[in-house]
Amino acid sequence: MARAALGLLGARALALLVIASVALLPLVSSDDGYKHCEGVVRGWAASSTGRDKDGDKLSLKDLLFFLHIPRTGGRTYFHCFLKKLYTNAQECPRSYDKLRFDPSHPDCKLVVTHDDYSLTSKLPRERTSVVTILRNPVDRVFSTYEFSVEVAARFLVHANLTSAKSMTTRVLTKSRAVSTLDIWPWKYLVPWMREDLFARRGARVDKMHSSKKVNAYDVEDMVMPLHEYINDPVAHEIIHNGATFQITGLTNNSYFNGAHEVRHCVRQHPDLGHIVLEVAKNRLDQMLYVGLTEDHEESARLFAHMVGAQVLSQSGTLNLDLKEDLPSENDPHPSMVEPEEEERNEHLNSTHGWQNNEALNSTSDEQGNRNMTVGKLMEAYETCIARLRNSQSNRRKISLKKVAEANFSKEEHLMLKAQQTVVGPHRQLAEQNGWTDIICSDGICSPWMVVMLGLGIAAIIALLSFAVTTRRTSKLKV
Repeated sequence: MARAALGLLGARALALLVIASVALLPLVSSDDGYKHCEGVVRGWAASSTGRDKDGDKLSLKDLLFFLHIPRTGGRTYFHCFLKKLYTNAQECPRSYDKLRFDPSHPDCKLVVTHDDYSLTSKLPRERTSVVTILRNPVDRVFSTYEFSVEVAARFLVHANLTSAKSMTTRVLTKSRAVSTLDIWPWKYLVPWMREDLFARRGARVDKMHSSKKVNAYDVEDMVMPLHEYINDPVAHEIIHNGATFQITGLTNNSYFNGAHEVRHCVRQHPDLGHIVLEVAKNRLDQMLYVGLTEDHEESARLFAHMVGAQVLSQSGTLNLDLKEDLPSENDPHPSMVEPEEEERNEHLNSTHGWQNNEALNSTSDEQGNRNMTVGKLMEAYETCIARLRNSQSNRRKISLKKVAEANFSKEEHLMLKAQQTVVGPHRQLAEQNGWTDIICSDGICSPWMVVMLGLGIAAIIALLSFAVTTRRTSKLKV
């Protein structure tokens, strides 16, 4: 039953990827160089398919590669699943740090990284299983914007941009840790947002004590508005079609030298996008597991039973006692820290990938998985995710103190619904430069339009899921 359910989840993931790709492709194509571009894209696609040998795709191989698409909830999987299944010694050192990543470590069993699928060229493909998580593209874009602001705002404890850069350089020089500024895509998005925040600093000081209710996504005196952010060339290069390009190995962080040309051709001639999409769908079909952020509980349960169980089985510790209780453990709430210390904690990640956060990692490697079961794994996951969410909430509050009106909270979203913008009938998709012009009218992003777009996506996903499920589940063992 778990495999059948995974098939349904995988089908929905394929449909979500289709919607993500269609929603974010440019609407205008040029005929200039079309034949050349078609040859480039088809040549890349031909070299990117047919490499995987036939076999049981749902069997875990020696090395697990977690292709972490940003803002999909992958951090919870890393901290609350993988850190409990693998010891620190089994993680490939510096896996988030492309320039210094070394997969040749003899005990390397786990790679968790934002690097795209092209990383497999550095891994033993025949011994590597790939897993990932997909998310609704609209939600992912909003979350990317929010996180860019959150991390960049931590530097505002400094008097100016020069001081912020100098501090970062000094601290990183003394440390062997992996910085957020070393990790794709944040090594591009955070410095960009940081520079913009300092440029708006004078206007922000004058507005700091305003009590006026505002749209958090359009407070240009405080921070770069969402519509400006998403329409900037930097966002077009990194965020638009980000998940599709990551799965196909075509990001601007790719190990494939021809990635830029393929990506350029697809943007210049959108009808070639279906070729890239077919490669992405094939990649997803070959993966061990594909989760969905929107189906968080079901995805987590399937991950525990499909991936977690196999890790435990291979380590010789599997005990499918799903009713066995998890021993109680201390769960102190992470203490609030000063902004300077919080900034240091966030930007200095552990050599194994994420930040040195004692509250999160205190139980991550105490006993490895010697006494772990699938039942214990799920209970430990629920405990861990509650702590993680609390820590993230506290960190966000501290980070956004200097840009108080950029309050990306649930309460803020409810307030925005009450201030919805009515979009006239002349606002048709064919007349827009991109999807953000639909949901962001005259610089104000309407949450109702986001909801309507999301419902439309959900409806299409449901229809596509029904069509794809039969084909997908027929290949799985029930």
